[in-house]
Amino acid sequence: MLAAVSLASQAADLAGELPEEFTARVTRLLDRIEERLGEAAVAETDFVTEAAQHSIRAGGKRFRPMLVVLASLLAADSDDESVVRAALVMELTHVASLYHDDVMDEAQLRRGAPSANQRWDNTVAILVGDFLFSRASSIVATLGTEYVTLQADTFARLVQGQIAETRGPREGEDLLEHYLDVLADKTGSLIAASAIFGGMVAGVGQAELDALAAYGEEIGIVFQLSDDLLDIASDTSGKTPGTDLRAGVPTLPTLLARRSTDPSDARLLALLDADLSSDADLAEALGLMRAHPAMTEARREVNRRAEVARAHLAPLPDGPAKDALAALCDGVISRSS
Repeated sequence: MLAAVSLASQAADLAGELPEEFTARVTRLLDRIEERLGEAAVAETDFVTEAAQHSIRAGGKRFRPMLVVLASLLAADSDDESVVRAALVMELTHVASLYHDDVMDEAQLRRGAPSANQRWDNTVAILVGDFLFSRASSIVATLGTEYVTLQADTFARLVQGQIAETRGPREGEDLLEHYLDVLADKTGSLIAASAIFGGMVAGVGQAELDALAAYGEEIGIVFQLSDDLLDIASDTSGKTPGTDLRAGVPTLPTLLARRSTDPSDARLLALLDADLSSDADLAEALGLMRAHPAMTEARREVNRRAEVARAHLAPLPDGPAKDALAALCDGVISRSS
């Protein structure tokens, strides 16, 4: 089953008994979106097609298409073809950005498979990312100028977030605030746009679109922060524990731990600044982080932000779509518990 369908099923379970017709339509739309993603990546040559479909075939959470679908179902009569196109734009834009991210991060793997830059080279990866973004641009043009404008503005935020992450915090800037600002631009903006796209297809009013924007950005940040916790706390998430820790990637728990002035944390702080290529050093760092109060503080922050996201849904019309969106807040909390 598709990862997106699994997420939608989880949302349905958490929301209680949603109408069977609603869950069937969600599943049907997500299946169509997955099929059309592969078609959208077809190019004039076999080589470009293979490279463009590489990351798509590796799978993924399809969180953005799911948000488009759920928000679009705030109206029972939303047009399925417009829903599919809106979801394709969001996911193709996301996948295009991943090709570029992997080049910048010198990534070896993407979703368990060799990254495009590793399988081919950086030039191919960058150009294929550009190709996928062009496909997204072609599709969004069929939806209308308001969709084009939102996609362009969102992509501008995404790029600025990447630049801010690459350059790092300015002198005197709080490290945690910088990190959260980067997440809002790099992750939250596109997830917010996904929720807005769905609302636009549904034809909801401006107050509802504003609510979806606020919800989407917050739940996007929460989803990333929950990954931060999983990197340290989980042995069963499918991701090797300590991957970000070993790479020196800032995360919510490590940034909170760095604020400590307790002398007993000297060893942990030293490890956070050290080369953790040694399995023994990584295991020690993981053990110290798992026992540190920063983990509890980080979980509280994830829970708080999930409740903020849920509160943003208040202006939306009651019904299964709103219930499913609210249930995602519980899903994010449970995956990082």
